[in-house]
Order: sequence, then C-alpha cells, then structure tokens
Amino acid sequence: MSEPAIRDAILAQTAARGCDKSICPSEVARALEPERWQPLMPRIRHEAAVLAREGRIDILRKGKPVDPHAEIRGVIRLRARP
Repeated sequence: MSEPAIRDAILAQTAARGCDKSICPSEVARALEPERWQPLMPRIRHEAAVLAREGRIDILRKGKPVDPHAEIRGVIRLRARP
C-alpha cells in the first residue's frame, strides 16, 4: 500500500464524516486491507501525522487536538479540519 493511497483514504473518510465527527484510524486500515488491516496501523498513524502537520486533518486524543509534531501515543481519532 502506497503512502498516497493511505493519505487519500484518510482524507476521503474524514471528509465524509465532516468537521464535527471523527474516525478511528482502524476504519481506514480495514477499508484498505479488510483481511490484514492490523499491520497497516503504524503506517496509517504515520500518514495521519503527516497530514496533520500539513494542516489537512486534526488528530484527536480524548476529544482534543494533539500536536502532530510531538510523539502521539495511545488511542487517537482523526477529523477533517474546519
């Protein structure tokens, strides 16, 4: 799976939910690789961080945006930027 394909999937799913709702990164992984989605998770998180640094999405932890330049740990969600 290429980086542009992962980024496109993240952007498509976050745009479909709008700025008020978020998605779980595993939703993107499952859409791209329904049978073997777990190995994609680190790459999904990495590409989400790239998109967040570009200002295209927000990464949320406990409902609040996190700094995409810092190490992002734990459960996260992704949301389109308003």
